This record gives sequence, C-alpha cells and structure tokens, in this order.
Amino acid sequence: MAKPIGIAVQPPVAKKKPHTITVHNDTRIDNYYWLNNREDKEVLEYLHAENTYTKTVMQHTEAFQKQLFEEMKARIKEDDTSVPYKLNGYWYQTKFMAGKDYPLYIRKKESLNTPEQLLFDCNEMAKPHNYFKLGGISISPDNTMAAYSTDTVSRRQYTIRIKNLNTGEVYKDEIENTTGSITWANDNKTLFYAKKDEVTLRSYKIYKHVLGTNSSDDIEVFHETDDTFNTFIYKTKSKKYLVIGSSSTLSTEYRILNADTPNDDFKVFQERVKDLEYSIAHFNDSFYIITNADNATNFKVCKTPETKTSKENWQDLLPHRTNVLVEDIEIFKDYLVVNERQNGLNTIRIISWNGKEDYYLPFDNETYNAYLGNNPDFESEILRYGYNALTTPSSVIDYNFKTKTKEVKKEQEVLGGVFKKENYESKRLWATARDGVKIPISIVYKKGIKLNGSNPLLQYAYGSYGATIDPSFSSIRLSLLDRGFIYAISHIRGGEYLGRNWYENGKLLTKKNTFTDFIDCSKHLISEGYTSKKHLYAYGGSAGGLLMGVIINMNPELYNGVLAAVPFVDVVTTMLDESIPLTTGEYDEWGNPNEEEFYTYMKSYSPYDNIKSQNYPNMLVTTGLHDSQVQYWEPAKWVAKLRELKTDDNKLLLHTDMDAGHGGASGRFESLKEVALEYAFLLDLEGIKH
Repeated sequence: MAKPIGIAVQPPVAKKKPHTITVHNDTRIDNYYWLNNREDKEVLEYLHAENTYTKTVMQHTEAFQKQLFEEMKARIKEDDTSVPYKLNGYWYQTKFMAGKDYPLYIRKKESLNTPEQLLFDCNEMAKPHNYFKLGGISISPDNTMAAYSTDTVSRRQYTIRIKNLNTGEVYKDEIENTTGSITWANDNKTLFYAKKDEVTLRSYKIYKHVLGTNSSDDIEVFHETDDTFNTFIYKTKSKKYLVIGSSSTLSTEYRILNADTPNDDFKVFQERVKDLEYSIAHFNDSFYIITNADNATNFKVCKTPETKTSKENWQDLLPHRTNVLVEDIEIFKDYLVVNERQNGLNTIRIISWNGKEDYYLPFDNETYNAYLGNNPDFESEILRYGYNALTTPSSVIDYNFKTKTKEVKKEQEVLGGVFKKENYESKRLWATARDGVKIPISIVYKKGIKLNGSNPLLQYAYGSYGATIDPSFSSIRLSLLDRGFIYAISHIRGGEYLGRNWYENGKLLTKKNTFTDFIDCSKHLISEGYTSKKHLYAYGGSAGGLLMGVIINMNPELYNGVLAAVPFVDVVTTMLDESIPLTTGEYDEWGNPNEEEFYTYMKSYSPYDNIKSQNYPNMLVTTGLHDSQVQYWEPAKWVAKLRELKTDDNKLLLHTDMDAGHGGASGRFESLKEVALEYAFLLDLEGIKH
C-alpha cells in the first residue's frame, strides 16, 4: 500500500549485533538479540523510534481513530452496575460511574434495600499510577476485613494489603511479589498466599501470614520445587478446607487442611502422577473430582469420602464419554450442575441428588457461549449462569431449580439506539483440513452482504493450551461489522473446542496442525466467496501471535493484512532460556528444546527463525514494555528482522505501550485506543475512511 501523500518517512533500522547460539551442534546467529534489555538506553530509543514511525504512518487516520474510539465507547454503558450476588450475609456489587475509568466495589448487608458500603474506589487508588489493577479481594469470615492486592507495573506481581471495613483503616501489613490471590483461614487472623519467583515470576511458594505481624516473619508452608509446576491456594465452597494446588500443563496435585486449624500440616489429597489431572470440590462429607484418570480423555466426575482421598477410593459418579468434554461442575444441596461441551457447543446439565431429574437447559442458537456464573451458596435454589452469542449481547440469568423458570437479571446494553440483533447473522461453517479433518468456523456479519469474494473478513484464532475461544458477543466489533467486515473465529486444533483430543492434536510434535488448520480455514473462506486474498485479514495475540508469525511465513499471499498482539514469535530462544517467566512451565505445551527432537521441530516453525526473503502482508504488531507473558523483545526483534528481509513495500508497524504489560492498558476505556488503532489500520487498507 502506498504511503500517505506528503509523508516520506523511513522506518527505523535496528543495528545488527551478531549473537551466536549453539545447541545440539546447530548454530543460529541472532542479529537482534541485543534488544533483550529493557534498561538499555539504545533499546528504549529504538522502541520510541518505532512508535514515532507508527504514529507518522498512521497520522492521516488519527481523526478516524478518534471517531472509532468515541463510537466504541458510546456503545458502553458508563454508569453500570453488576448483578449482585450474596455471600455470608452481604450482597456484593461492582459499579462503574460515568466519566470514570475504574470500578467501585460495594456491598449491602442482608437486603439490597439497605445503604451501600463502599469497599474500594479504584479511581482514587489508581490516581498516582500510570497503570493500576486491583487483583483479588478476599473478605474475612467475620465480614470485618478485606485482604486485597494491587499491581501498579503490569507484570502481574501483586502487593497484598488488609483493610478494616468498619473503620476504613488500611493496616501496616504489606506483602509484595504475590499472585494477588488471598485466602483466609476460619480464625479471621490467618491468611495464606502464593509468592512468585522474582526472576521467572513462577508462583512457587505458599506462605502463612498472621494479621498484625511483619511479612518478613511469614511462615513458608509449601515450596513447589518442580519448576514445571505453579502453586496456588484457595478455600472450598463449603468453607471447611484450605486447598493448596500444584499444576503443570498435564499434571495436578492438591493438599488439604481443615480451615479451622491453620497451624496444622497440609495433607496430600492424591500425589502427582505424570499425565494425571484432577480438580476437587467439597460437599458434606465427600469430595467431588473432575479427572482424566483411567484414560478418561474428556474427563469424568468421581466421588470419594473426605477421609479417603487417594485415587484408589475414587468412585465414578459421571463416567467418561468419548463425545462429551466435562469442563466444570457446581454443587448445590439438592443438585449437581455440570458444564459440558458436545460437538463444540456448551451445555449445562442439571442432575438432582435424589436421582429423579437429569436434563439439559435448552439453547437454540447454532453457535453460542454458555457458562456457569458466581454461585457461592450451597443452599440456593437458584443457578446463575451466563449466555451470549455472536449476535446476542451477554446476559446474566438466574434459573430456579424448583419452578424450572429462568429470569434474565441483566442483558448487556448496547447504547446508541442503532444496534438490533436481528440485523446480524451468525452461523457455523466447517472447513476441511489437509488431513481430512473438519475444522469449525464461527462467523458473523451484517445481513444483506453478497458472498461474491469482495467482503473484507477478519479471521481470528488462538489455538494453544487447550484454551477454547467461544463465539462471544462484542459491542466493539460492531465498528467493523457495520462497515462491511465479516468476522470469523477458526476453532483450530490446539484448543479444546471439539474435546481433549482436539488439544492433544495441536501441541508438542503435532503443533503444526494449529497453523495449517488456520490456513485451510482461510482457503475455505475464500473458496466459499466470503472474501478473497485482497480482502482477508488475520488476527491473533500471544500464542495466537505465534500463529500469525507462522502463517505469514508459510502463506503470506493469502492475507492483505495481519494484526499480531503481544506475539510469541521467538520460540526456540525463549524456550531455551529458563530465566524467562513461564518458560519451564511451558515444556508440556511446546516441548523442551534441550531435547534435540523438540528443538528441531520447534525451529522448523518458529516465526523468527523462518523469516525469509519474500513479500509479507501489511502488518501492525503491538506489545507492552512490561509484559510478563511474552517479553517485548520478541515482537521487537521479529519486526527488525522482517524489515531486513521482506521484499515488499507493505506497511510494517510496531507499537509498544511503554506503560503496560500483557493485558494492555488498565483504564476501562484506555484499551479501546489500541483497538481503534488496529481497526483504523484494517479499514484504511480497505479504503474505508469513516
């Protein structure tokens, strides 16, 4: 695409400083390895130069970006309140006020008609900081105190503090470098939390803190020494047990302790076994377990007495089914609720403990998203769940077990008076992958478009960690749909949309299925007339950014433009560096490159290692300087090497948020500015100016 008239700006050129990496007798030369130092003045100057270049190239769209930002913001209800939920005698809500970026957390005692008590005003708390995030809030069992955590850097390293809710006093207790999650014992004075390794940011130790003492005196109660595992702590819904969890990609282990006796020792529930995954919930005198034990690939539900927790005591409650994935359960005094997935679609199954009822809630859409909500009370006769679809705004719904009726407590409002769900169409398509497997695609567009190949289409996917990208509503996306874009989600292998095997066939030494699935979906969308090579755009973030990096090396000619957000593109170098946050915990996903088989396979697709002298699509790459998940230098190095080798005049832009991390800006509407930049980039390539 030609540069805007009047602008003859040249892109920054990063210096080449060869760095040699030799593993398994294989030598790679990394000319841009030096960018891996966020304290280096030269590195910061380069990132600023890239930001200036991006701003200059996109300058002619600035008014349009502002228009898009205001348009997206105007659809969002500014003075909004969450649906209240009741916990331990209080109703809790989150409120947003007009003109404010951050939420207020409030509660009301016993009745929604009583005066509200302000717990936290995040607008005030955020004032001194460029970035602010309130992490966990944990209310003491006697309702008098709130332990809470904050992150003001955006590296997901939270500081815990404790507030007296009667007086408003924030105690001197201060605990740094935690995951942000806090769990109270039942004595109202003992708290448990997980600490992070300062370098790798792995959650590796559980500590016990006693109210009013110095955090330097906190007692370590568990140390997770296996660097492929993370650890965490929570309390069961029954309030009877404190639970320490340890998890890797493919194995889990839990330890339990009666919450009334926090100074006793935790007991192993079922010791870790390679490839054994399980999660636990407690009710009455039993534990309920979701597990893949005994080759239950799609998981099953078991039950065991609380006094006999090891695997040989587990009894099947819901046996394994090859065509149904068990995702979650919720326990009530009279009912077990199971969140399942069948043929890609969420289902909510309700089973009475007395054996008389077993049925599914009805959903009538071709492609939708349904999930269990916040249900903290065993005694409740109400199940709270959420529902939305590509054409249907999010709803919070209460379902009454006894009357079999449902009440929509809240449907997301789309302001502006223009949106009508019946003006949009969604459907599910099936593309055939090169190995014959059918790949689902969820698609949405404004009714009335002609399928003649002339439509711009944005194709999104993630495809890693077994994470399923459900087809969800977005009021922000309307800014593309209303301008003629089609939006498609490719449910590629590496996710869990079609069950656990869907994930197993898109990881480790089958990872390339993830990439070829996406490309085969692109070809299907083109052949069916939804779009054409001139009008097809691809988008992915984080591990989905890796996907973007691979597809443009393999089939750059299929895409007119690509958005890559915080992309994981330097796979081999990152996975060889055990000091980088998250690396060791990722071996089960990508493989350990210290083993030659995984090294060779990884190198064969790693985007940074496979850039070649060829034409590439127009590209906008975004990252955050403080990103803890994908370090900023991966996209920076990638862009530098692409500039060196690409043979086209297409746009290649890098935008680094110098204040934020993996999740982007922290203010409620600040993140929309980056979306406005991305949308303006796409719409400008299509020649759509307003």
